[in-house]
Amino acid sequence: MFEGNLAADTPFYLDFRFILNESKAGKEAQNYLKNKLDTGIKALQAKEKALQEEEKKIIQQKKIISAEEYKKKVTSLRSKVAALQKERNDLLQEVSKKRAKAKNELLRTLNPIIKEYMQEKKIRMVVDKKSLLLADENLDITNDIIGILNKKLKSIKLN
Repeated sequence: MFEGNLAADTPFYLDFRFILNESKAGKEAQNYLKNKLDTGIKALQAKEKALQEEEKKIIQQKKIISAEEYKKKVTSLRSKVAALQKERNDLLQEVSKKRAKAKNELLRTLNPIIKEYMQEKKIRMVVDKKSLLLADENLDITNDIIGILNKKLKSIKLN
């Protein structure tokens, strides 16, 4: 992509979001996190359905059990619902932390790659594509950087 006849003062750009999402390690991390979230949500939905069934049974039993027994069952159900909500929040928080960890690891690997690329090509400035209004596509170094990143970082350890 880089053409030697461009002045060293010309700023180049890359699509940082694209690199995060489309590099081998980034894509693998995204898929892992999506699967973890989907699996967790399915398990939570199954538990939620079971709690709804339990609630229906308690309501049906209201007239045939003592008020004290009914109150115990409702209290138990409420604590199960609270536990389910906590479990949901824990899942979302865990996935969010792992997503941040993956992004940080990608950044840790990416920054020296960009710096080395800049020195090699005598580039003085690289900006993120999202900051641009318009730019010549010949100034886009995204694919070059993804190629180097894919060689240096095959995967990200998230556990």
